[in-house]
Amino acid sequence: QVQLVESGGGLVQAGGSLRLSCAASERTFSTYVMGWFRQAPGKERQFVAAISWSGDSTYYADSVKGRFTISRDNAKNTVYLQMNSLKPEDTAVYYCAAGVVIGAYAYWGQGTLVTVSS
Repeated sequence: QVQLVESGGGLVQAGGSLRLSCAASERTFSTYVMGWFRQAPGKERQFVAAISWSGDSTYYADSVKGRFTISRDNAKNTVYLQMNSLKPEDTAVYYCAAGVVIGAYAYWGQGTLVTVSS
């Protein structure tokens, strides 16, 4: 059982930046692919970004491409989401997830709220 704990959310003005972190409890963290998802009020959860176990491959939703960067530090069992040029429409609860393959996530964190004011 992998436990994931997100942090780094908060209130930021449009155009600002935040870095989210997701710490994993599992020592085999480096064998999992990791993803970030978000859910805005009244909307379905949507994919934001994903990263392979090695960090060599990354994937992004079109809406965040060029503004967000996903990365991981396997020595620290942590995945990050650097968010730049934030927009009000980025406001959501952000979740990290872990899985064996991209697109199939078995473990989820509790989420961290990001609010972008205009």
